[in-house]
Order: sequence, then structure tokens, then C-alpha cells
Amino acid sequence: MQEQLKTLQAEALEKVNQAEDLKGLNDIRVAYLGKKGPITEVLRGMGKLSAEERPVMGALVNEVREAIATAITEKQENFEKEVIEKKLASETIDVTLPGRPVKIGNHHPLTAVVEEIEDLFLGMGYQIAEGPEVETDYYNFEALNLPKGHPARDMQDSFYITDEVLMRTHTSPVQARTLEKFKGQGPVKIICPGKVYRRDDDDATHSHQFTQIEGLVVDENVHMSDLKGTLEVFAKKMFGEEREIRLRPSFFPFTEPSVEVDVSCFKCGGKGCNVCKKTGWIEILGAGMVHPNVLEMAGFDSKKYSGFAFGMGPERIAMLKYGIDDIRHFYTDDIRFLKQFKRA
Repeated sequence: MQEQLKTLQAEALEKVNQAEDLKGLNDIRVAYLGKKGPITEVLRGMGKLSAEERPVMGALVNEVREAIATAITEKQENFEKEVIEKKLASETIDVTLPGRPVKIGNHHPLTAVVEEIEDLFLGMGYQIAEGPEVETDYYNFEALNLPKGHPARDMQDSFYITDEVLMRTHTSPVQARTLEKFKGQGPVKIICPGKVYRRDDDDATHSHQFTQIEGLVVDENVHMSDLKGTLEVFAKKMFGEEREIRLRPSFFPFTEPSVEVDVSCFKCGGKGCNVCKKTGWIEILGAGMVHPNVLEMAGFDSKKYSGFAFGMGPERIAMLKYGIDDIRHFYTDDIRFLKQFKRA
């Protein structure tokens, strides 16, 4: 039996050495170490041996079985290593080839302008305030000195959901809501960026949805001169340090007095061109001193507090700044248009 085991070991090791792949190696494992293999048969015949011979033969059987199993494991590891090496060789990246360029996105020109305006006013001590786009009639109109039936409402025809709920027509409701939160105690210094909606025919200069940024300052001893100084800083930072502004009397229900604000043409320097329609000035926003009624409705004492407000359309600012001739370009997602503003 000892000779039989030695012969089995030599035979198995020879076959392991000659195995060409993992499948052949597994077949050898089953043939020699499986339940029906010759080593198992030897173990079954050990019952016929004497008590003295059994431990000797048991040790020999374990030695032979371990030798075969070790040889199979080593061969298997070699096969697996070869497979990995072949895979690595076939999947090697040729680093001498030129790399594929990674397309990097950039800010939408409108987003870039909004963030530039926000950064400017944050640097001047303002806070950013936001509010709901679906607004109540009270905050959108009544709290801003626009009672029901007021003719100025016709300029802001909106999308009504119910008689008392609508899509906001400006970001001024955020100002009214913020003033309420301060409970009649200043100072208040905010800008309100966001989307607004009006029932308007879409064309090169109008859209039923657009963005707006409004500013509000309320404190003791706030004057029109403070408003003008603030807007001069804004105009110079957005359009160039040599720009000038002018204020023209106007009307807004929520400010008194009210003004339209023009900036000197940045293309012709005020001499007159196609951009400024030969006037030398370009209208950029509306502003004014906060109407006492608005302050009183929000709980502020209009004899103690005063303030100014202004509102602008970032689309118009972007169109002027970058020479864009159609507001619809901002919303059509045309890649050819957007690619022009990688520095915007």
C-alpha cells in the first residue's frame, strides 16, 4: 500500500506539471483528491490494517494528499498570474497617445451677471433675501401700495391661480415680507433676486418669464443722495469706472419720489450711437424713495424711518454688457450661443 501511495503521488505530480490550463488542473484535483479518487479508496481500505499499521499509513496518506494539493495550488496560482498578466498586457494604455479633451462647462451668461450683481451688493453690506414665486395678491400688490382696482396694476398683468393667488410679477413682495419680519425696527438692507412672471408676448425684448433683482434699504435718515451714490457705484462696477448716471422723474406706486435711472452709453461714451438711440444714455433700472404707506403697512414709523428701493432686470444688464440682441437667447439653450460666454 505504501508503494501504491508513492506511485499515485509521483503520477499526480507529473500530471499537475503537464497541465495546460485551469480546467485540466481541476480535472486532476477531482481525479486524485475527489470522493471517488484512488487516495479515498486507500483510506477506505485502512480498516483491514493492524492497529500498529494504521497511524503509519494515515500519516503517509495525509502526506501524499497534502503534496498533491500543494502542487495543484501552486500551479493554479501560476495560471491565475498568467491570466492577469495577459489581461494587463491587452488593456495597457498607450500614454504616448494624445489625451481626449475634457469639456468643461461654464456659467450661463445670465447666471454670471446675477452672481456679479450679488457679489457687488454683498460687498456693500447687503443681505440676499428670497421669497415664494407663487404669491398672494396682498404681498404682490396691496402691501406695496397697489390696492385692488388701482390702474397701475395693468402694467403688471400676471398669471392668476385663484383670485387671491398668482405668479409674482416682481420680487418686491420679498421686500414687503422682509419688512414685516423686522417688526418696525431697522436697519434693513437687502437685495431680492429671483424669477418673475407677467402675461406678455415674447419677442426680442420681452418674455413671459424673466429675472429681477431689487434692492431695499430702510433706516433712519436715508435720503435720495444715498440712493444715487449706491447706483453710481453699481453702474461703474458693471459698465466701467468712467460711466455716469442720471435720474429722471417717473412714477411707481411703491416709491415717492420715483425715478428712472440711465447710464451713459458705454459704446459711444455719450456721443450718441445705435445702442443708445443717439441720446448718449441707456435706461437700466427704476428706483425711488420707499412710499410712507409701504413702511406703515409693514409696521415702520414713516416719521422715524425712510428708505430707498431699486429694481433691475439682469437680462437687460447682460444684453447691454455683452451686446446680446434678443432676450430669447437666454432661454433656448442653444449651445452655439452659450459657448460664446466662457469668460462670462
